[in-house]
Amino acid sequence: MSSTTAAPTATTPVSPDAVKAVRHFNRFFTRSMGVLAPYLGSDLSLTDVRVLYELAHRESPVASELARELGLDGGYMSRILRRFEQAGWISRCTSAQDARQSVLALTAAGRTVFEPLQQRSRDEATALLAPLPPARQQEVVDAMERIETLLDPAAGTSAAPRMAMLRDPVPGDMGWVVQQHGEIYWREYGWDSRFEALVADIAAQFLRKFQPAWEKAWIAELDGERVGAVFVVRKSPTTAQLRMLILAPKARGLGLGARLTDECLAFARAKGYKKMVLWTNSCLTAARGIYAQRGFRLTKSEPYEGFGQQLVGETWELKL
Repeated sequence: MSSTTAAPTATTPVSPDAVKAVRHFNRFFTRSMGVLAPYLGSDLSLTDVRVLYELAHRESPVASELARELGLDGGYMSRILRRFEQAGWISRCTSAQDARQSVLALTAAGRTVFEPLQQRSRDEATALLAPLPPARQQEVVDAMERIETLLDPAAGTSAAPRMAMLRDPVPGDMGWVVQQHGEIYWREYGWDSRFEALVADIAAQFLRKFQPAWEKAWIAELDGERVGAVFVVRKSPTTAQLRMLILAPKARGLGLGARLTDECLAFARAKGYKKMVLWTNSCLTAARGIYAQRGFRLTKSEPYEGFGQQLVGETWELKL
């Protein structure tokens, strides 16, 4: 519960006991999360890792936006980014919206540094909650959300959407996934019902042949509403396949497509897969951008007629 910004002027009296309780909790939380030790067992600071996290999960971030989000001085942020650039972890290109701004992106080398840290952070959070039964785990999560809402009321408003929750599928979710593919691809690309039928077949096969030790699916929710999904399917003992990545229009621009893809990659690496493959189409520019940023390479491109359109199918691969 630390902050790099100046403390706001108090508008109501605060008792010494309340101040003592907040400081006590801050010491407890930083100790429990290992913030005082070398962060996540790396040579990087907590701030360094937070900047890497934002770069990995934001679409087209700029330095001023990152500094504002993290409450960092602009000069301090510039020094961090300069160090990352010298290490070959980030690239810059001029923003199409503002030529004075540079859009930042993690390079393949940057993702190689960040992804193990992200997995280590997941592991530490899991270890913190694992001793508790499910009901107690949910109490902890609810309490943290309550603290965040009380201290930052804007976090619960539409002006600042809450981070999406990822969960396992439950009955009814597959029907939603098929419906979203059918509706979105018809509305945005003019694909006919044959595409919906294809997705329905893929979803049915996933359910019938599901191998829980090797396959995984995520449903993304934002404020309790389904907004996205992605699947990892076992293609061979050494190859995982990313399938049926979908994101509702209302959830775009939040970095959620990148987050879903990162979950697939982390799962595949944890299971010992050597390669991940996927099939997409050349017109899906946003998805292709996500794949390219994570080091996927286009290995095959083939024109075809399908779903009532002239399309170019693409196969992408990534060595894990």
